[in-house]
This record gives sequence, structure tokens and C-alpha cells, in this order.
Amino acid sequence: MKLKLLVLLGLTLASFSSATWGFFAHQRINRLAVFSLPPEMIGFYKHHIRFITEKAVNPDMRRYAIPEEAPRHYIDLDVYGDSAVHKLPRYWFDAVEMYTEDTLQAYGIVPWHVNRVKGWLTDAFKKQDKDQILRLSADLGHYIADANVPLHTTENYNGQFTGQYGIHGFWESRLPELFAENYSFFVGKAEHIPNTQLRIWDAVTKANMALDSVFLFEKEITETRGSSTKFVIEQRGNSNLRTYSQEFSKAYHDKLSGMVERRMKASIKMIADFWYTAWVDGGQPDLSKLIDQKSQEEEEKLAKDKDIKLRNHESGEVVEN
Repeated sequence: MKLKLLVLLGLTLASFSSATWGFFAHQRINRLAVFSLPPEMIGFYKHHIRFITEKAVNPDMRRYAIPEEAPRHYIDLDVYGDSAVHKLPRYWFDAVEMYTEDTLQAYGIVPWHVNRVKGWLTDAFKKQDKDQILRLSADLGHYIADANVPLHTTENYNGQFTGQYGIHGFWESRLPELFAENYSFFVGKAEHIPNTQLRIWDAVTKANMALDSVFLFEKEITETRGSSTKFVIEQRGNSNLRTYSQEFSKAYHDKLSGMVERRMKASIKMIADFWYTAWVDGGQPDLSKLIDQKSQEEEEKLAKDKDIKLRNHESGEVVEN
């Protein structure tokens, strides 16, 4: 009975439309963004880098407990018709007036929510609220990374409409886990963003432009190589999981010509830019005053807590409908 419940839970989690970068990628992206910050910020963020890294996955954890969380991770542009990425209003109240809030929530609000969290982070800097700065920085990094993913811009988020079920975890989890060690993540120093709402829409636009290749190349490689070598059974811990073979993964990764690396680098740079912009807009407070012994003890306790388990769509496991 317990095994049956676990299987059903796994199938349920795999069906969420807001599936996201795997834990590995989210944590790597947030961590690397810290090193693009200016001297006035990097000391504080490095001191709390374990928190910023580990808590990068918090929005995903909330997604399965809080109903309103899911739409914050994606936007299904295709439901709005042709050229949706260009015709959708960039500002929230304009979009609500055109489509109603219920419609926007039904099909995802990530570009508007990113800007909202940036505003909260700016307020936290103004108040010099250390806990809020850290929590919102980690959350903001997550949402920005999601906005840079092609599969977060379509209703066909997991290939369920094109016979490519499982492509979400494949692109976002399996490929980074296999190949990210060979990526170059140098993105330069953080810069102030004049208009953060337009900047995050630029990320969504670029991600959406890559979407056709995500589906087309996977289909081409499947047809060329055949499906018999597409999947393997790998042991992870005490479990045997069905996932994409390393050979098929490499062929797809090569065909994408650096797409995953580019999207990760874009996420890293944008996160650093948003953190820096929030700090500047928040009055450039002296963050060194927010470092204290208690927070260090809390981080040391966090470092010992490694009981973070991957859900199937984040580990690249393929679960059929």
C-alpha cells in the first residue's frame, strides 16, 4: 500500500505545469550570481551563500502546498495567439485590464511576479531587514531562472501535446546535471537595470524564441537514432529510475549548440543585476552591519541539513501519463 501511494505521488508531482529547473541547476545559478555582485554587496551575500544556494528551491517546495504559487513560475504564451510575446502588456494593471486577473493567473504570471518580488526586495533593503533580504533574494533568483527557460513559455510545457512527454525534466535537469561542469559561467559584473519590468520580459522573449528548437531537435534525434537507445534504467540511491541515456542526451545537447548554457548564464547575470538594482533602489544600505554571529550559527545548522530529496521531474526521471 505504501509503495502504491508513493507511485501515485510521483505521478502527481510530475504532472504539474510549473515544473522547473532541477534542484541542481537552481542552486548552481543562485550561487554563481553572488560572485557578480560589487564589493559593497558580495561580503554579505558570500557570508550567506549557503542560504542563498540551498533556499533557491523554496518556491518549488511551496508550489505543492500553496495553490497561488504555481502560476508564478511560467507563462503559457501560446494560449494568447500569434505574436503573444510582443502583444501582451508589459505592466500588470494593463494586462489585467486587457485579459482579467483570472485569465492571467490561469496561464502564468512569471514576468509580472518577478518585478513584484524585486519591489519587495527593494523595500527590504530600505528597511535593512536581513531575513527578508535573504529570503527574497533566494526567491527572486528562482523566478528569474524560470523566466529564462523556453519550456516555461508554453502550454506544451512537458511535450504532452506532441508525443514528447518528459522533455521538461530532460532539458532542465538531465542536461545540466550531465554537462554543466564543462560550461563557462563568467558573466561579468552586476549592472543597474533602468526598467526591471521590461528586462524580465526581454528574458521571456528570448526564451520563447528558442522554444521551437527545443521540440524540433528532440524529435529529429529520436527519429534518427531510434527510440530503443533513448532511455536507460539508472540506479539512484536505492531506486531504479527510467531516464534518458547519456548517449541520447549528448546528441541532443550537441544539437542545441549551447542553448542550456546560454540560458543558465543569462539567468546568473540577470539575477545579479536584479539584486544589485534592488540594493541601489533601496538606498544602498551598508550590508556589513547585517552580518552577525547568530546568522552564522544558523547557516552552520543549515549546512548539516542535507535531507533534500529530488522529485522525479527534477531528476530527469521519465514518468509516463
